[in-house]
Amino acid sequence: MIESSVVSLDDSDKAILDVLQTSGRIRNVELAERVHLSPPATHARVKRLEDEGVIARYAAHVDRNKIGQDCMCFITVSLELHQPDKLEAFFNAIQALPEVLECHHLTGNYDYLLKVVIRNNREMERFISKTLVPMPGMQRVSTSVVLREIKSDTAMRLE
Repeated sequence: MIESSVVSLDDSDKAILDVLQTSGRIRNVELAERVHLSPPATHARVKRLEDEGVIARYAAHVDRNKIGQDCMCFITVSLELHQPDKLEAFFNAIQALPEVLECHHLTGNYDYLLKVVIRNNREMERFISKTLVPMPGMQRVSTSVVLREIKSDTAMRLE
């Protein structure tokens, strides 16, 4: 993944982003009112933020419990080899797994942290034993099942 350069944001940009992070479907006119800009100026700023990649995408936040995805866990993974072709194969395999919502490269005792959501514990066991552990180069896997979500947010603080 290529690192992107930091985009300079003024107070109006931050105000727009604050609103959009929690109200992504807001109409431009209402957004303009909330950030105290004209609708054309607001639209132009949003377009620029999208074009510069600050706004990466818009999405609906789905309540996993309402759709029967009751089991969430965090899985730490260590790989045996860190050769570029082995890493690429791991990245491609992880990208193809819809159960994996997030994958992060770590420092410390494990190489990667996966956030996985699945229907129930039985399916989680099957996912780990039949899909994850058999992946080539897998050295160590450790799973922590989430008992209760205390906070789940997507909005970042903008300074």
